[in-house]
Amino acid sequence: MHNIENIPRHIAIVMDGNGRWARAKHRPRFMGHKKGVDAVREIVKECGSLNVECLTLFAFSSENWKRPEEEITNLMGLFMLALDREARSMARNNVQLQIVGDLSFFSDKLQAKIKQVEDLTSKCDGLRLIVAANYGGRWDITKATKALAKKVAAGEMDADLINEDDISSHLTTAGLPDPDLFIRTGGEVRISNFLIWQMAYAELYFTDVLWPDFGKDQLHKAIADYSSRQRRFGKTSEQVMAEKATK
Repeated sequence: MHNIENIPRHIAIVMDGNGRWARAKHRPRFMGHKKGVDAVREIVKECGSLNVECLTLFAFSSENWKRPEEEITNLMGLFMLALDREARSMARNNVQLQIVGDLSFFSDKLQAKIKQVEDLTSKCDGLRLIVAANYGGRWDITKATKALAKKVAAGEMDADLINEDDISSHLTTAGLPDPDLFIRTGGEVRISNFLIWQMAYAELYFTDVLWPDFGKDQLHKAIADYSSRQRRFGKTSEQVMAEKATK
């Protein structure tokens, strides 16, 4: 086992590589997505065991609607099936589910299922599992800005007094700690419009491992890498070391 003494409070993951995993095995892309759900189950379970507070998974971006229609239909069906199958297991394992994103694009049936599972797990106080679906970081910030603009127009806020905390409190992740560790699987080295405000100081970890092959050992490796880094938040290394010494 890797050194995982320093556990991040919040881990955010872009789960990339399902399609390439399937192609490498000469199977349809959909099989890669199904296998990806198994990886989600393992990572959720392990994060719960490690006492990670929040796990945010990028399931479907606002840009993913550009994919072939058949793949989108299959993804929506799989999302529905996963919610259906995992709901009771999440409640039993004290996992609270929250879906963030513009859900208005989803069918009424899927929206109802999301609300049902969120309600079922709302009293759970273990791992908070946040699934970003039809989500985009720019959309999130735009939505927050509109809400603040309406408050200013209504005379409820002074535009000159708006600060970073005000913006954070109007994002879809309001009330959650910002991600400490960002993981992207599948070999791509970019953030892809995911939690762009919230990840200002996240440690970034990229791996070539495709998402269906990303399991417990890979998660431990990412956390060990995170643990080896010094998080300075703009301070000098000497300042950070001095602060640690006085704790």
